[in-house]
Amino acid sequence: MTSEPQRRRAIINTDAKNEADDQYAIVHALLSPTIDIRGLVAAHFGTVRSQRSMEDSRDEIDLILELLALDHRVPVANGAAHAIPDPATPVDSPGARLIIDEAHRSGEGTLHVAFLGPLTDMASALLLDPSIQDTDMVVIWIGGHHYYDPIYPLQPKVEFNLSNDIAAANVVMASRLPVWQVPSSVYRQVAVGYAELDARVAPHGRLGRYLVDQLHEWNATHHAGPIEHRSLGDSPAIGLILNPGSAHFSSRPAPVFAPDGSTAVSHEGTRNVLVAESFDTRWLLEDMFHKIARHAPADGAPR
Repeated sequence: MTSEPQRRRAIINTDAKNEADDQYAIVHALLSPTIDIRGLVAAHFGTVRSQRSMEDSRDEIDLILELLALDHRVPVANGAAHAIPDPATPVDSPGARLIIDEAHRSGEGTLHVAFLGPLTDMASALLLDPSIQDTDMVVIWIGGHHYYDPIYPLQPKVEFNLSNDIAAANVVMASRLPVWQVPSSVYRQVAVGYAELDARVAPHGRLGRYLVDQLHEWNATHHAGPIEHRSLGDSPAIGLILNPGSAHFSSRPAPVFAPDGSTAVSHEGTRNVLVAESFDTRWLLEDMFHKIARHAPADGAPR
């Protein structure tokens, strides 16, 4: 007889319909027995691709949950529909309130709040209730360039997740909360090819087929040149909850972002954040692929 695994509390804040990688991260988190998902929060992703981006994210989360067909309910909350207007003004939402409520649950271990898009809902939660800075919580953010490396080409100048709420990023970076940042130079390395996805994911029920088809569709719609791969760049956030030792971090002064996305590299008296310098991609992808296969119906019937 085996005992129940110890579990880490987590909230996943996801701009799920922005690209084609959030879907894999959501599935990986929900199929991992040591992650206790206390909620999924639908995040906006600006207005460039949609005028209702948060609602699009919510629709995608609901679809993924339908395809997963889990035997338990997963709480889902809507986040802010847009960026905070300035560093002092929150955008109240059920998602921000979920973060606040869960942060104040004492005695249940560290709360990991993973942001796969902008930091709007974390900044709003901090502005609504600054006391959560002193709770047992870690913010994991997929976003920002590796602005500490002067030889890294910053093109475009501002990374996409950062661009969708620069003010929110500054609020979070200035807070007392521990931050683990996975910059673009690291998350872009989590690349997987079509051939591997077709072999390892697509055969596994309706879920597997959808994950691969929507990735092909996104590339065909949005990528200008020839391509047969995609970076599953949001997945390191889930990997860090599962295995905090899966990344090599450096401790860096918390950045301050200008309105154009440029960064003050160092400033005296600030606190530090942890910035991922590398990630164990092989472990991450293999763990996800095997969990998707294990979840698929044994008789081959669509789930």
